Amino acid sequence: MNRRAALIFGGTAALSWAARPALSSAPATADTAAMLRNWYRLVLKLVRHTPTYSPPVASRSFAYLGVIAYEAVASGSDTLISLAGQLNGLNPLPPRLPGEAYSDAMVVHAALASGVRTFFGNTGPTGQRVLDAVEAKRRDEAAAGIAADIAARSEAYGRAVADHVFSWSQPDGGASVENMGFPMNYELTKGPAHWVPTSLIAQQQAPLLPVWGNNRSFAMPDSKTCGLHPPPAYSKDPSSAFYKEALEVYETVNALTEEQEIIARFWSDDPMLSPTPPGHWVTIMLDVLEEQKADADRSAEALARMGVTLADAFIACWHSKFEYDLLRPVTYIKRVIDPKWEALLITPPFPEYPSGHSTQSGAAATVLTAMFGENHAFSDSTHVREGLAPRPFPSFWAAAEEAGISRLYGGIHFRAAIERGLEQGRCVGSHAVALRTRSMT
Repeated sequence: MNRRAALIFGGTAALSWAARPALSSAPATADTAAMLRNWYRLVLKLVRHTPTYSPPVASRSFAYLGVIAYEAVASGSDTLISLAGQLNGLNPLPPRLPGEAYSDAMVVHAALASGVRTFFGNTGPTGQRVLDAVEAKRRDEAAAGIAADIAARSEAYGRAVADHVFSWSQPDGGASVENMGFPMNYELTKGPAHWVPTSLIAQQQAPLLPVWGNNRSFAMPDSKTCGLHPPPAYSKDPSSAFYKEALEVYETVNALTEEQEIIARFWSDDPMLSPTPPGHWVTIMLDVLEEQKADADRSAEALARMGVTLADAFIACWHSKFEYDLLRPVTYIKRVIDPKWEALLITPPFPEYPSGHSTQSGAAATVLTAMFGENHAFSDSTHVREGLAPRPFPSFWAAAEEAGISRLYGGIHFRAAIERGLEQGRCVGSHAVALRTRSMT
């Protein structure tokens, strides 16, 4: 696949469920954990085929869908507690009716069906047809073996959960994305150190989503919580740290090994050609959950933490990107070192520092490590269908570090943006890890 040819960016305290009125459950029928995973597999496809779904936008939907799934499961769980009062601005959700029977699988199905339709309402005709077909199939699975009144009650409750989360999402700053995220009017920052367009596409003469860093965060207090020190000072002096970082990018790309090029392309995750970088980490999470045969509680907990941390990572990263507004390696190298130089990968249309791949990978690895252990070996098969072989890793952090350095191999980032982005991600991830999801009783 030619990735160059088609880049388009296009506080109420949580309550223990043990203190709530007793709930009746319907007889166990459909597999609720499988229902979660199946809906998420569809979401990954919709991300790939929805033009406005740049990485930040995708991360936002993963967060809200993760909360929808989690609250749907937690509402019928003996151990999970709500995230209301823990996530910024999330008020208590409507409870299930005490003494009434519910199908957990149907609640989850209805909640995610409603949530996916809401967050992917602008997907194309093909996506809409697939969504219709999947929704009908999953509903049949959820309804098998349960009484009609239980199905109806469960569906209504699942939709109520999704509606509550959707209402919470609306004032967060990211609900409306116009012109695929590129502002119609934008004044570039003056000075040689600052970002300038690197694409000839007219739409990309302004940067992608310049105010995304002002969005309401999820688990971290705000977008500045995990801020960064400034990047190395801009300089054309060959003895300066900045020049040396640029020279490293230049020399590395010019002498790439076959393995380094594979790494760069494996982690590129371009919009419209992949599930995007956040979708890559969600895929890893789903594969681990499936491998471990995780139940619905564990699956919902993991997907909520992952969605929240990915969204917070892009908010924190975008805040830093536009705080420092640093130019890209291709701009500096052509200006100072070699006017004919080209990066391996297409340079994304927004400032350089820090690396978004690094921040979100560090955040994801922090959550995965907290949930599954320091030395959890796994194989990443995200891109098998695109002809890229699975890559084995001894740990989640090994994968995150490879994702980070892949951007240097691609000619996209300086080393400081990668290393500090990983640290920013570690900070972001710690807030998702700190969420209380389980009852103490």
